[in-house]
Amino acid sequence: MEKRIHITGDGSYTIFVPGLDEFYHSVKGAYSESMHVFINLGFKKFTDYKSINIFEVGFGTGLNCLLTFIESENQGIEIFYDALEPFPLNSNIISKLNYSSITDYPDSEKWLKSFHESGTGKWIDLDERFSLRKNIVKIEDVRLAAANYDLVYYDAFGPKAQPEMWTRDNFLKIFDSMKQNGVLVTYCSKGQVRRDLQNTGFVVERLSGPPGKREVLRAVKK
Repeated sequence: MEKRIHITGDGSYTIFVPGLDEFYHSVKGAYSESMHVFINLGFKKFTDYKSINIFEVGFGTGLNCLLTFIESENQGIEIFYDALEPFPLNSNIISKLNYSSITDYPDSEKWLKSFHESGTGKWIDLDERFSLRKNIVKIEDVRLAAANYDLVYYDAFGPKAQPEMWTRDNFLKIFDSMKQNGVLVTYCSKGQVRRDLQNTGFVVERLSGPPGKREVLRAVKK
């Protein structure tokens, strides 16, 4: 499927998929959205932890992974980052992303490349505190261990493009895979998604969104 690089409002790049009429990130700012939703509202809830198990649905460009890596390095937190991406990007697209200049972190380009090149289906220790496992599989088809994850990044394409990703069955699977007080964050704030999360058992908060988006959701397993 065709993919095009698109510059967003904060200068960071995202990808546009004409066949789905979908962008990988907010056109108002890819970096701003990822920082706000997944790092500030998600990761930073765990800054007093020594180790965090993270599950990402929709690895995509790897931006969430890169920002998590940077935060974990700055704070000395051990990370086990488990991600699903049924449609990995090719190296030509990855090489055009400008996240190294946006993040201003040493060797960001090298780290992003290593995240994408890491083998699938097995854990890879990328440094002494960051381990990554990627699986080329859909959330509907994966089996997850119970009570395993502290934090979930739900970053699939929106319900209009991929309704099968936003079902109560998927949320129940994830709920069961999370530890007590585990947190799920997503940019999607649609009423049906919020209700399905609540009906699954999550306590759901509607929080202020990044530039261009009024609200996002944070769901906690109590």
